[in-house]
Amino acid sequence: MTLFHILDILGIIAFAISGSLVAMRKKLDPFGVFIIAFATSVGGGTLRDVLIGAQPVFWMKNTEYIYIITASYVFAIIFRKKLKYLSKSLFLFDTIGLGLYTIMGTEIGLKANFHPIIIISIATMTASFGGVIRDILCNEIPIIFRKDIYVTAAVLGSITYLVLHNFNFSESIIYVSTSVIVISIRLVAVLFKLSLPTFYSKK
Repeated sequence: MTLFHILDILGIIAFAISGSLVAMRKKLDPFGVFIIAFATSVGGGTLRDVLIGAQPVFWMKNTEYIYIITASYVFAIIFRKKLKYLSKSLFLFDTIGLGLYTIMGTEIGLKANFHPIIIISIATMTASFGGVIRDILCNEIPIIFRKDIYVTAAVLGSITYLVLHNFNFSESIIYVSTSVIVISIRLVAVLFKLSLPTFYSKK
C-alpha cells in the first residue's frame, strides 16, 4: 500500500465522519446520516473524475471506499456520545479531510499533466466540493460561500505542493508540508477569527 493510497483512505474517513456529525446534528435518520457521510466523502472526487473524464469514477472501480465509508459512519454513530463537542469534532475532521484531499487532487492533476492553474482548481474542487454537497443537503449555506478561510487554505496548500514538487522534494516531505499548510491556515484563521471580506448592499 502506497503513501498516496493511505492518505486517500484517511481523507475518506475524515470526511465520512465529518458528514455523519453534521447529519446527526441535523437529527436525520440513520439512512440520511449515511447518505450525507457518503456524499461528503466522495462528492469532490466524483466531480473531479467526471470533469477529467476518468470513467467510471474512483469509488465505482474500487468498492473498498464504500466499506471504509460505511465503517466510518458506524464509528461516528457508536461514538457520537464520546464526541462531546460536536462542533469541534466536526471542525477537526473537516480540516483534516481538506488537507488530505488537497494532496489527492493536486497529485491527480499532476499525473494528468494539466496546467498548474487547472491542477490547483482540481485540487480545490476535490477538497471542498464534498463539503459543499453536505451543506446543501443539510440546508446550510456551503462553507466555501461564507467568510471562513476554507478554499483559500486548499489553494495555498496546492501551490505549496506544486512548488515543492518543482524543486524535487521527496514525496513524504511534499505530503506532510501540504497537509500542514492547509491545516495550519484553517486553525490560525479560526483561532484568530480571521475571515475574508464580504459584500453587502444597503437597502
